[in-house]
Amino acid sequence: MAYIISTINLKGGVGKTTTTVALAEFLSAAFNKRVLVIDLDPQTNLTTVLIGEDKWKRLNDEGRTLATLFKDSLRPEDEPANFDIGKTLQRSVSPISEVQWVDLLPSSLDLIDVQDRLASMPPGRFYSNNPTDLLRKAVKSIIDDYDFVLVDCPPNLGIVTLNGLRISDGYIIPTIPDVLSTYGIPQIQQRVRAFAESLGEDIAEIGIVVTKYRKASTVHVNTVRRLEEDPELPTVLQSYIPEANQIAASAEYVGASTLRQKYGYQGQHQILRSLTKEFISLVEELA
Repeated sequence: MAYIISTINLKGGVGKTTTTVALAEFLSAAFNKRVLVIDLDPQTNLTTVLIGEDKWKRLNDEGRTLATLFKDSLRPEDEPANFDIGKTLQRSVSPISEVQWVDLLPSSLDLIDVQDRLASMPPGRFYSNNPTDLLRKAVKSIIDDYDFVLVDCPPNLGIVTLNGLRISDGYIIPTIPDVLSTYGIPQIQQRVRAFAESLGEDIAEIGIVVTKYRKASTVHVNTVRRLEEDPELPTVLQSYIPEANQIAASAEYVGASTLRQKYGYQGQHQILRSLTKEFISLVEELA
């Protein structure tokens, strides 16, 4: 049975995509896990990191992205669906040689427009169309092929994000440890809790992942302490992702033999491996 975890923050630029990609690659290469990454963020950063911009453009032109899934829900009932999960699913996508099993459902810029239109989608025959249930129906045939499914959500709590949360066992919140980046965490908790209650299910708070951490910054040190001491907030994972040039550069589609080459030799690789190990431990507690 796959563990399905969403990554979310209401603020952009906090390392959400970098965290998701790193977890996927380390889960595969360091822990021998089968991983599916679902990119729901219309910025498509995660998609291009894993397959490159040229391949993404070809897939987008051919309608082989998740935007087609959501567009299908807006079509008249007598028109055939265009989404084909077999053609959309991209296998073994990481450009890192030692990463053997990371698959991808790619995103599209078109999701920006589609999300606004989903709120007015027709209910379908016998009210069969639930706008937050589209992704679950589409991926249910492949989920059991994986150990972990990571869902990269947009920086909002709209319908596309709710589709990701709908299939999730839990979620993590990557955040820079400063006031602006952490401000929306309680709002995320409240909205996810209310959504889960409406479904009659649990969506667990896995934890907060500290990103772009500078141990010499008083603001960062004090913010992490505040996050850790607040009993109302999720657990703070103890492996803080440092602010480092090589980690920032990992957001580009560049081939390498090993994760150590990609993420850096000066402790970055070990921190990300430790983070992934901690992540696995917290997620497995859900079982």
